[in-house]
Order: sequence, then C-alpha cells, then structure tokens
Amino acid sequence: MFGLCDCNNFFVSCERVFNPSLEGRPVVVLSNNDGCVVSRSNEAKAIGIKMGQPLYQIRDFIKKYNVAVCSSNYHLYGDMSRRVMAILKQHVPAIEIYSIDEAFLMLDGIPIEKLKKFGEELASTVRRSTGIPVSIGMSRTKTLAKVASRLCKRYPKLNSACLMYRDEDIEKVLRNYPIEDVWGIGRRQAKMFKECRIDTAAQFCGLGEEWIDNRLNITGKRTWLELKGKPCIEFSHDTADRQSIMVSRSFSKELYGIDELHETVTTFASIAAEKLRKQRSVAQELQVFIITNRHRDDQPQHYEWGQIYFPTATDSTLEIVKAATDELRRIYRKGYGYKKSGVRLSRITPSNAVQSSLFDTIDRPKHKKLMETIDRINNDMGIESVRLVSQGAITDHTNREHLSPQYTTKWEDILIVKV
Repeated sequence: MFGLCDCNNFFVSCERVFNPSLEGRPVVVLSNNDGCVVSRSNEAKAIGIKMGQPLYQIRDFIKKYNVAVCSSNYHLYGDMSRRVMAILKQHVPAIEIYSIDEAFLMLDGIPIEKLKKFGEELASTVRRSTGIPVSIGMSRTKTLAKVASRLCKRYPKLNSACLMYRDEDIEKVLRNYPIEDVWGIGRRQAKMFKECRIDTAAQFCGLGEEWIDNRLNITGKRTWLELKGKPCIEFSHDTADRQSIMVSRSFSKELYGIDELHETVTTFASIAAEKLRKQRSVAQELQVFIITNRHRDDQPQHYEWGQIYFPTATDSTLEIVKAATDELRRIYRKGYGYKKSGVRLSRITPSNAVQSSLFDTIDRPKHKKLMETIDRINNDMGIESVRLVSQGAITDHTNREHLSPQYTTKWEDILIVKV
C-alpha cells in the first residue's frame, strides 16, 4: 500500500503557525515581487480568488473581505517542510519527498484494517508537532493515493485520512473524478480526452489497451494501469539528486548598471554552488542569463546568455562565481534595463567521481577545506553569515512588502514569549 501526505494550503499554513490571528481569515501568499497568488486559504478560495491571479486584480477582494496578504517567505517554508518530512520519516518505513509540501509514504507491514486509524494518528501527530494540517491518502498505487488525498481536502469528515482499497469504493470515486485532475495527465492530454468525450477517470480506466497504446506514451499507460490498481510507478527510497541546479530571480525594478547585476549573479552562483555541495555533487557546465522586461514596450529588449565549460568538474564557490561573473561581463550590454538574471549548473556528477584535468592549476584540497568550513559556519550561525565580498551588501532587489519574519531560521526573528 502507498500513501501520500499533502500539506494543506502549505504556504498559508506556515504563516498561520506563527500568526494565529490569520486563522479563519481569507489569506493569500504571493509570488516573487508580490506578483500573483501562489497559495490560498480555504476562505480565500470561497470568495473567488483564483490561483495565479495577479495582485492588482484582487485589490477589491482584499478591501471587501479583509484578506490578509503575505509575501513569499521561502526560508520559513523550506524549514517547515523539513520538519514535516522528519516527522513522517519517524512513523513509516520509507518516504519519497515529491515536492516541498508532498511526500509519498511506504506503508508495507501495516495491516489494512489499521491503516485508516494509522493515517488519522499520523496526520494528528504532524499537526501537533509542526502546526501544519495535512491530508493523507492511502491506496494500492501512487496515483490512487493522490486521488485519496484530494478527497480528504474535499470532505472534512474523513478526519485528514482517506483509505481506498476496495474495488467498489475506487470505482465509485473515479466515476466522479475529473480526468484533468488525475496525476500524470497534462493539459494537452486532458484536452485530447475532452475531445474524445472522456471526462472522468473511470471513463479513462474503461478504455481498451489497444486505444491506450495507440494514443498515449509510456507515462500515460502507467497512469492508466495505476488507476486500475496495478502499481507501476516505482517508489524511490532516496530523493534523487538534481541533474541541474537553477537559481534565478526577477527584480522589482530594472537594473541598468553592471555592478548591481554583478552582485545578483555572484549571489545566485554562490547559492547554486552551496546546493551542489549539499547533494555531494560537482558540475561541469555553467550558464548565465540576463533578460530585460518583455512587458515594457517603451524600452529596448535584450536577452543574452553565456555558457562556461569547466575542464575539471567543481563545487567550489570561488571557481563558480568567477566563471559566472566573467561571463556576465561578456554578455552585458550597456543601456538596457534588465529585469531578471540567473545561473544554472548542469552536467552534474557525484563529487567522489571527479576526473581531473592534466592542466588543472587549482589547489582543490584547499578549496574543499575552505568550502567545508564556510558551509559549517553558515549552518551553525545562519544563512550567509560568511559570504563573498563580491556579493556586496545584502541587497534584495525583489519587492516583498508583506514579508513575515523568518521565525525558525534567523536568530533575530525568533519569537519572544513573555510570561
């Protein structure tokens, strides 16, 4: 049996843990630069606020319904996610982290008749230990567990845990389950199904194998089999290492000078290098890009990117930052207002399998020892306690007018309780 633990309205729930006054109110969390809605409370959904809706379009909702608006606080959300996953690991044989707010659960060894109560108790434990409400769906396959977790959110009487294992129960649920909501069905496939008058998951299950083989790829067939109760999507006990690492950001206003862009690219390259070391990997390619604001018809447009190949794969912040800033100077054009920049590391391999170049002049043992020391200090003392001088002052070029404190990751933001 498989389970899926899905944190309810995760970003909003994180904000409510440390600000109880948000309970019962419509709450939205915005994307970078406070652009559009990326998380909504149930109250915000009820008054008609849509996912992805730009902030300027909901000004009337905010005023009329006293909607609380929060800027994205990714340091807080990431730490709360780690806490939820740690609780899950303590109670099930294995978990597979699927996203920041979702994890598949391996439920082997737990008797069917005890699964419902087990799910309820696990959801209660997560809520009590972290403050985050979750929905736990359990069924024969990953895809059906996804369906079950959605039912938890739709029907509060399920008490945060839904078990689907009997054929008649699964068939009844799938008869009313929209095809576009099935995990693994993309927009194009959903459109194709609609054109074929296939509207529900049950209708999809009822299709013949020949039709599936002729119309769908292997991923689509796996989804079909999973809905029929046949597990064919492998459970990964370890979170797979990233094959590429991208760090990018849009700015609240256009940046014209290379000095400001230099600071952002240096910061992005440093973050990417740190992520690389966390998964014990090295990278052999680096890309840097800068983009103007495509929505500004009154300004000249420019998009440029550059690529660097490292003769010896590296995880050194010093080496990666130097390559990134050298490439920035090459692609930068004076007179343009840049709205976004980014750094991407690719051709990633394990750090214990590095093939050195014959002409390598870098003292790699020295770099390794320095990076380990910096990572240890930043882990103990807080993010960016040690940073490169070339990163300049800590300047946030994003617009986050409604940002909450970093309650769990920044010493000065820790809550003070007066007794």
